[in-house]
Amino acid sequence: MKVGLLGGSFNPAHEAHRALSLDAMRALALDEVWWLVSPGNPLKDDRRDMAPFAARMASAREMAKRAAIRPTDIERRLGTRYTCDTIRKLKRRFRQHDFIWLMGADNLDQFHLWRDWRGIAREVPIAVIARPGYDRRARAGVATGWLRRFVRPAGQAKNWTKWRLPALVRLRFRPDPMSATAIRAADPAWHRRFAPSPQNPARTEQT
Repeated sequence: MKVGLLGGSFNPAHEAHRALSLDAMRALALDEVWWLVSPGNPLKDDRRDMAPFAARMASAREMAKRAAIRPTDIERRLGTRYTCDTIRKLKRRFRQHDFIWLMGADNLDQFHLWRDWRGIAREVPIAVIARPGYDRRARAGVATGWLRRFVRPAGQAKNWTKWRLPALVRLRFRPDPMSATAIRAADPAWHRRFAPSPQNPARTEQT
Protein backbone atom coordinates (compact mmCIF):
# COMPACT_ATOMS: atom_id res chain seq x y z
CA MET A 1 0.00 0.00 0.00
CA LYS A 2 0.99 3.60 -0.63
CA VAL A 3 0.18 5.61 2.48
CA GLY A 4 0.33 9.31 3.23
CA LEU A 5 1.07 10.23 6.85
CA LEU A 6 -0.48 13.41 8.23
CA GLY A 7 0.47 14.15 11.81
CA GLY A 8 -1.17 16.72 14.02
CA SER A 9 -3.12 17.56 17.12
CA PHE A 10 -6.48 17.52 15.28
CA ASN A 11 -7.79 19.93 17.88
CA PRO A 12 -10.32 19.46 16.30
CA ALA A 13 -10.17 17.70 12.93
CA HIS A 14 -11.96 19.78 10.29
CA GLU A 15 -12.87 20.07 6.62
CA ALA A 16 -9.47 21.45 5.58
CA HIS A 17 -7.77 18.31 6.96
CA ARG A 18 -10.16 16.17 4.92
CA ALA A 19 -9.83 18.22 1.73
CA LEU A 20 -6.02 18.27 1.96
CA SER A 21 -5.95 14.50 2.47
CA LEU A 22 -8.25 13.75 -0.45
CA ASP A 23 -6.34 16.12 -2.74
CA ALA A 24 -3.03 14.54 -1.72
CA MET A 25 -4.51 11.09 -2.32
CA ARG A 26 -5.25 12.01 -5.92
CA ALA A 27 -2.00 13.89 -6.57
CA LEU A 28 0.22 11.16 -5.12
CA ALA A 29 -1.89 8.12 -6.10
CA LEU A 30 -2.22 7.04 -2.46
CA ASP A 31 -4.25 4.09 -1.24
CA GLU A 32 -4.86 5.69 2.16
CA VAL A 33 -3.98 8.67 4.32
CA TRP A 34 -3.34 7.97 7.99
CA TRP A 35 -4.06 10.77 10.44
CA LEU A 36 -1.57 10.39 13.28
CA VAL A 37 -3.45 12.01 16.14
CA SER A 38 -0.70 13.18 18.44
CA PRO A 39 -0.88 12.53 22.20
CA GLY A 40 1.09 15.79 22.57
CA ASN A 41 3.07 18.05 20.27
CA PRO A 42 6.56 18.74 21.73
CA LEU A 43 6.44 22.23 20.19
CA LYS A 44 3.01 23.00 21.70
CA ASP A 45 3.08 21.38 25.11
CA ASP A 46 2.27 24.65 26.90
CA ARG A 47 -1.05 25.13 25.10
CA ARG A 48 -3.92 25.23 27.54
CA ASP A 49 -6.65 24.87 24.91
CA MET A 50 -5.67 21.32 23.92
CA ALA A 51 -8.75 19.09 24.13
CA PRO A 52 -8.58 15.60 25.66
CA PHE A 53 -7.08 12.99 23.39
CA ALA A 54 -10.33 10.99 23.21
CA ALA A 55 -12.24 14.01 21.91
CA ARG A 56 -9.61 14.77 19.28
CA MET A 57 -9.64 11.15 18.11
CA ALA A 58 -13.44 11.17 17.96
CA SER A 59 -13.46 14.38 15.90
CA ALA A 60 -10.96 12.81 13.50
CA ARG A 61 -13.06 9.66 13.09
CA GLU A 62 -16.15 11.77 12.41
CA MET A 63 -14.37 13.90 9.81
CA ALA A 64 -12.80 10.88 8.07
CA LYS A 65 -16.06 9.01 7.48
CA ARG A 66 -16.68 7.56 4.01
CA ALA A 67 -13.12 8.25 2.84
CA ALA A 68 -9.88 6.27 2.63
CA ILE A 69 -8.63 8.21 5.64
CA ARG A 70 -7.65 6.30 8.77
CA PRO A 71 -7.37 8.24 12.03
CA THR A 72 -5.08 6.34 14.37
CA ASP A 73 -3.74 6.52 17.90
CA ILE A 74 -0.68 4.53 16.93
CA GLU A 75 1.75 7.15 18.28
CA ARG A 76 0.18 6.71 21.67
CA ARG A 77 0.43 2.92 21.45
CA LEU A 78 3.98 2.98 20.12
CA GLY A 79 4.98 5.38 22.89
CA THR A 80 6.66 7.78 20.47
CA ARG A 81 6.90 11.49 21.13
CA TYR A 82 8.82 12.63 18.07
CA THR A 83 8.01 12.20 14.38
CA CYS A 84 11.44 10.74 13.60
CA ASP A 85 10.81 7.89 16.04
CA THR A 86 7.26 7.32 14.83
CA ILE A 87 8.32 7.01 11.19
CA ARG A 88 11.11 4.57 11.95
CA LYS A 89 8.81 2.34 13.99
CA LEU A 90 6.08 2.47 11.35
CA LYS A 91 8.55 1.44 8.66
CA ARG A 92 9.68 -1.53 10.74
CA ARG A 93 6.11 -2.54 11.62
CA PHE A 94 4.63 -2.12 8.12
CA ARG A 95 7.41 -3.23 5.82
CA GLN A 96 4.95 -3.90 3.00
CA HIS A 97 3.84 -0.24 2.90
CA ASP A 98 5.41 2.80 1.25
CA PHE A 99 5.04 5.97 3.32
CA ILE A 100 5.19 9.64 2.37
CA TRP A 101 5.02 12.44 4.95
CA LEU A 102 2.41 15.15 4.31
CA MET A 103 2.84 18.59 5.81
CA GLY A 104 1.56 22.11 5.26
CA ALA A 105 3.91 24.96 4.40
CA ASP A 106 3.40 26.28 7.95
CA ASN A 107 5.07 23.13 9.29
CA LEU A 108 7.90 23.35 6.76
CA ASP A 109 8.62 26.82 8.13
CA GLN A 110 9.46 25.28 11.53
CA PHE A 111 10.65 21.89 10.30
CA HIS A 112 14.23 22.68 11.34
CA LEU A 113 13.01 22.71 14.98
CA TRP A 114 11.84 19.09 14.77
CA ARG A 115 14.09 16.45 16.30
CA ASP A 116 16.36 14.89 13.64
CA TRP A 117 14.51 16.61 10.81
CA ARG A 118 17.21 15.70 8.29
CA GLY A 119 16.84 12.09 9.42
CA ILE A 120 13.11 12.27 8.70
CA ALA A 121 13.88 13.45 5.17
CA ARG A 122 16.21 10.50 4.71
CA GLU A 123 13.53 8.04 5.87
CA VAL A 124 10.51 9.08 3.76
CA PRO A 125 9.68 11.46 0.90
CA ILE A 126 7.97 14.68 1.97
CA ALA A 127 5.02 16.36 0.24
CA VAL A 128 4.56 20.01 1.23
CA ILE A 129 1.09 21.45 0.64
CA ALA A 130 0.90 25.19 0.00
CA ARG A 131 -0.91 27.29 2.60
CA PRO A 132 -1.82 30.94 2.06
CA GLY A 133 0.32 33.23 4.16
CA TYR A 134 3.06 30.68 4.85
CA ASP A 135 4.58 29.78 1.49
CA ARG A 136 7.01 32.70 1.18
CA ARG A 137 8.28 32.31 4.73
CA ALA A 138 8.64 28.54 4.32
CA ARG A 139 10.65 28.97 1.13
CA ALA A 140 13.07 31.22 3.01
CA GLY A 141 13.32 28.87 5.99
CA VAL A 142 16.28 26.91 7.31
CA ALA A 143 14.89 23.52 6.28
CA THR A 144 14.09 24.67 2.76
CA GLY A 145 17.67 25.84 2.31
CA TRP A 146 18.88 22.29 2.91
CA LEU A 147 16.02 20.54 1.11
CA ARG A 148 16.10 22.75 -2.00
CA ARG A 149 18.51 20.45 -3.83
CA PHE A 150 16.13 17.51 -3.33
CA VAL A 151 12.93 19.08 -4.75
CA ARG A 152 11.15 16.98 -7.39
CA PRO A 153 8.74 18.30 -10.05
CA ALA A 154 5.08 18.23 -9.06
CA GLY A 155 4.34 16.57 -12.40
CA GLN A 156 6.23 13.49 -11.18
CA ALA A 157 4.38 13.29 -7.87
CA LYS A 158 2.75 9.93 -8.61
CA ASN A 159 6.22 8.36 -8.98
CA TRP A 160 7.31 9.17 -5.42
CA THR A 161 7.88 5.52 -4.46
CA LYS A 162 10.77 5.42 -6.96
CA TRP A 163 12.52 8.56 -5.73
CA ARG A 164 15.93 8.45 -4.13
CA LEU A 165 15.85 10.04 -0.67
CA PRO A 166 15.82 12.76 0.47
CA ALA A 167 13.02 13.94 -1.81
CA LEU A 168 10.49 16.74 -1.50
CA VAL A 169 7.59 17.71 -3.73
CA ARG A 170 5.48 20.87 -3.45
CA LEU A 171 1.76 20.51 -4.07
CA ARG A 172 -0.79 23.27 -4.50
CA PHE A 173 -4.51 22.73 -4.08
CA ARG A 174 -7.48 25.05 -3.77
CA PRO A 175 -6.99 26.64 -0.32
CA ASP A 176 -9.50 25.96 2.43
CA PRO A 177 -9.68 28.79 4.99
CA MET A 178 -10.91 26.53 7.78
CA SER A 179 -8.62 26.26 10.81
CA ALA A 180 -8.74 24.58 14.20
CA THR A 181 -7.88 27.93 15.80
CA ALA A 182 -11.00 29.53 14.31
CA ILE A 183 -13.17 26.60 15.40
CA ARG A 184 -11.90 26.83 18.98
CA ALA A 185 -12.41 30.59 19.01
CA ALA A 186 -16.02 30.18 17.90
CA ASP A 187 -16.73 27.21 20.18
CA PRO A 188 -14.22 26.76 23.01
CA ALA A 189 -16.21 23.80 24.35
CA TRP A 190 -16.36 21.94 21.01
CA HIS A 191 -14.83 18.82 22.57
CA ARG A 192 -17.87 18.25 24.79
CA ARG A 193 -19.74 16.99 21.71
CA PHE A 194 -17.23 14.12 21.54
CA ALA A 195 -17.05 13.22 25.21
CA PRO A 196 -17.23 9.42 25.72
CA SER A 197 -20.50 8.07 27.09
CA PRO A 198 -21.75 4.58 28.03
CA GLN A 199 -23.50 4.45 24.64
CA ASN A 200 -20.44 5.75 22.73
CA PRO A 201 -17.27 4.72 24.60
CA ALA A 202 -13.88 5.90 23.42
CA ARG A 203 -12.35 3.58 20.82
CA THR A 204 -8.79 2.82 19.87
CA GLU A 205 -7.66 2.27 16.30
CA GLN A 206 -5.89 -0.95 15.42
CA THR A 207 -3.53 0.32 12.70
